[in-house]
Amino acid sequence: MGVNNQHALPTVVIVGDGQLARMMHTEAIELGLTTRVLAGTSEASAPQVFRNIELGDYTSAADLEKAVRGADAVTFDHEHVPNEHAQALIDSGVTVEPRPAALIYAQDKLEQRTKLSAIGAPVPEFAPIASAEDARAFWDRVDGAVCLKATRGGYDGHGVWFPDSVEEFASLTDDLLAKGTPLYAERKVAFQRELSAMVARNRSGEVRAWPVVESIQSDGVCRVAISPAPGLTDAQSQQYRDLAVRIAEELDVTGVLAVELFETADGVVVNELAMRPHNTGHWTQQGSVTNQFEQHLRAVLDWPLGATDLLAPATVMVNTLGGETDPEMPMRERVAAVMRRYPEAKIHLYGKDWRPGRKMGHVNVTGDTAEAARAVAEDAAHFIVNAEWK
Repeated sequence: MGVNNQHALPTVVIVGDGQLARMMHTEAIELGLTTRVLAGTSEASAPQVFRNIELGDYTSAADLEKAVRGADAVTFDHEHVPNEHAQALIDSGVTVEPRPAALIYAQDKLEQRTKLSAIGAPVPEFAPIASAEDARAFWDRVDGAVCLKATRGGYDGHGVWFPDSVEEFASLTDDLLAKGTPLYAERKVAFQRELSAMVARNRSGEVRAWPVVESIQSDGVCRVAISPAPGLTDAQSQQYRDLAVRIAEELDVTGVLAVELFETADGVVVNELAMRPHNTGHWTQQGSVTNQFEQHLRAVLDWPLGATDLLAPATVMVNTLGGETDPEMPMRERVAAVMRRYPEAKIHLYGKDWRPGRKMGHVNVTGDTAEAARAVAEDAAHFIVNAEWK
């Protein structure tokens, strides 16, 4: 007896085996979608929970072609798939979102800065660095306020350097270029705090924005996200959301876009872009009518987007980052202890073994105030990491 395709729902292939793919899968189950993951190893976070797993290398055109057969849409949990491979899939009739023409601006930071500057978005002063002479010229141009970055591959604080002298800057430039690392530099921003403006856009052009959140970093890694960002006026919040919407539209992004911002005394400048669900959007799992993982799937399928209204006055996410040592208390006991003390805390774990600084999960807490929600989330996350209360 044949299958009645009238009742078949779409198949989505997710390239990437991390926690973002894992959490997309959770929402895909609720939507009735069929999902498949292209994973580098079966022990990674996502394939632990997927039924349909294709093991392979996302940099291999052959592995990608095999993984995406029969897909209604293909998307990513990272930005590192070679654009020429993604374009080849599109040319063969596969729907890939976000498309390479947009994804390049999340892959290559110099391309991103150049494009954002061209559309009038606020970015720090920047320049490509192809020699020690370029380095010295830029140092003089910004009076030594230099942030040197790898144009590709850097994340969570990696691929970023702050030289203390022009000699160090020139020497560092020579060393990195000799290793084949393409570079650019930008003026170091004297920022007051970091914000994140997140939106989702589908192929038909519908856009939905979440409230702007404050993100707090630890060693270059997002540790806390507070929604909505405390202290923003209604005008500021609307301005920053409008900026993120404009970037999504100008860059033709499909899916979730996170626009990381530096707030300064004079306004905001764009720090980074991510074209996928993002750490600063994990709060949406408990704090928004539609969370970022469901919204991303709806967007890449070109389905109508969901409402982004708040479900509570405040929601705080705290990451559980691996400590210097792994406590003797088993994780299951730590989780149970948090549940007993804080039944309002929602724990999300990624199936990852302990490693210092590793993102092993996060805790979301909603409340009437950000201060109250954060106090609970911080204590809960601290216990999960250290097996002791703060």
